Order: sequence, then structure tokens, then C-alpha cells
Amino acid sequence: MVKTTVPREEYMMQGHVACQGCGATIAMRYVLKALGPKTIVSIPACCWAVIPGIWPQATLKTPLLYTAFEVTGAALSGMEAALKTKGLEDEITVLGFAGDGGTADIGIQALSGMAERGTNAIYVMYDNEAYMNTGIQRSGSTPYGAWTTTTPVGKKHEWKTEFKKSVAEIMVAHEIPYVATATVAYPEDLVAKLKKAKSIKGPKFIQIFSPCPTGWKHPPEISVEVSRKAVASRMFPLYEVEYGKYRITQRPKQIPVGEYLKLQGRFRYLPDDEIDIMQKHVDRRWELLLKKEQFTQENL
Repeated sequence: MVKTTVPREEYMMQGHVACQGCGATIAMRYVLKALGPKTIVSIPACCWAVIPGIWPQATLKTPLLYTAFEVTGAALSGMEAALKTKGLEDEITVLGFAGDGGTADIGIQALSGMAERGTNAIYVMYDNEAYMNTGIQRSGSTPYGAWTTTTPVGKKHEWKTEFKKSVAEIMVAHEIPYVATATVAYPEDLVAKLKKAKSIKGPKFIQIFSPCPTGWKHPPEISVEVSRKAVASRMFPLYEVEYGKYRITQRPKQIPVGEYLKLQGRFRYLPDDEIDIMQKHVDRRWELLLKKEQFTQENL
């Protein structure tokens, strides 16, 4: 990807009420830097429904539309239709900003409908891998082996036994123009992908890896380090799919999955054999991603 400079302009002001080290807050800051002030943001029930503060406080310099948990995709279609009636569809960017619970699970039907309708909007899923706003319950995006309040680890080891749902690949299957993954550890990569999404007509989906110190049980000051090691371990690879063509955008030297897991208390109780299961799963998915990249680069 062409080197992109992160804009200096700020569209997220001081005074938000997010937890220290919140990856989702860093993600919003970079997203708005990329998209600029002519953006309307739709936010469902999630951490970001609370982060801007209580009226009359405001954290963002852009308009906000608050909606129900499950309807972000439908709200984006409605916002796009309203802008079309005013002839403003080419001047204003429509942005959905929803957590993984409200996207991978509760909101996936509305997201699928938005994609099928061809809505010209950007849907960002900030991925903190659980329902953090309501008490750290597991979501479809929670990784294998993780502690949550609904996959507890006590006398019985009842950590999550299902692998993380690949929402990015679900959206690729919808054959929309642009799908990408990003993380706060690589801001230039994140901004470049948002700028590209803005330049493309039709539905776009970007999944941003957003560490949650509260739910992941790591110190708030290492959120960026956790993000970086998620990419290096290949637990969260960074790539884009533009009109079906895959391209991996970051290829750091690989580290063992265990090196990433040890930073977080939510994986503290995992025995070595469980970590081996995760390593094999990560290696298999990486090889599949490499094959998709090679095939689509050669044939599309």
C-alpha cells in the first residue's frame, strides 16, 4: 500500500468517557482523520454510544445518529437515501461505527441487507472481541480460549470453545467493492484503507482490531503493543479485498501465538495444548489467506 500520512486535523475532541487505553476510541480518532468533517456517523448500542458523553457534552465534530443495537446497516441505507433526496450523496460520507456484538451477531442481518442493496456507505466494525459495554459477554468475534463473563474460568475451565467468526470474509462473500482489516497499531495503513473506501462507490466494510484493556485484562498503556503482536502472530492479519482481489498489507516477522496471548489475562489459564490448537488454526488460516491472495492477484 502507498505510504499515507496521517492527517493532523482532529475531529474527536477532549472529554470522552472511554476507559484508559480504549482501542475503539483510538480507532474512531483515526477513522475521522481519514474521512474528514463532512461525515455523518451512525452508532448503535455499544461502547461508543456512551463514549461521547451525556448531552449537552459532545466529543465528535461530526453529526451522530444513535440507533438500536441491530439496525446500523438499515440506518446507513436510510441516511444515504436522505442525502440523495437533497443531492448531497457525493459530498457527505455515511459511516456506520459499531462493535463486534452489534455487527457479527445482533446486527448482521441489517449489515447483509445494506450490502445486498448496494448502499454507498462505509461500515466500520470496531472489534474488541466481546460485548464490552454490557459486561464482557462473549460474542461471535470472541477468540477461542478467551475468558469472558459468559465463558468463565473457575473450578471448571469453560473458556470459549468456538473459533472467532470471520466477519470480513462474510462480507467478501457478499461481493461488495471493498473489504479490509485494520488496527490501531498501524495508523498509516488504517487511514489509507479508509481513504480508499471513501473513494469507492457502494458498500464498504472495514474491521478494526480494537483492544479493550478492561475486557482483555491487560494494562491500558500496552494497547498498541497488543495490536501489533496480534498482527505479528497472525491472529489478526491485515489485508484488503478490492473487487474480489486480495492483498496482504502488512507482513511483519511472525511470532508465536503464545507471545501475543501472554499479554492478556483473559488467556491466563490456557494450558499449552490449547495454545497449540490456536497456533495450528492461525497457521491454517494464514496459508488460506496466502492462497487467496496469489489466486486473485493472478486471475482477477
